Amino acid sequence: MNFKLVYTKRAVKDIQSLDNNVRKRIGKALIRYREDPLKKAEKLTDFAFGTYKFRIGDYRIIFDIEDKDIVILRVGHRKEIYKRK
Repeated sequence: MNFKLVYTKRAVKDIQSLDNNVRKRIGKALIRYREDPLKKAEKLTDFAFGTYKFRIGDYRIIFDIEDKDIVILRVGHRKEIYKRK
C-alpha cells in the first residue's frame, strides 16, 4: 500500500532551490519510499525538526507520518538542514 506524499510550503521552497539533477534524484527516491517509508527512514533524536529522515546522498528529507500521509517538512543538504531558520 502506497503512502501519499504531502509537502509543506517550506518543503516546496526547499525543493525549488535545489539543482534540477538533485531534484530529480530526490523525487525518484521519494516515489520508491512511498511503499514502505519506515524501511529506509531513520528516527531523529531532536523532534524539533520532525520525526524521521530519509538520507539520499548528501541530502536529507525531514518528514512525519500522519495516517497514510508522508508529510515532507524540509529538504536540504546535510550541512544545512539541521540549522534553525
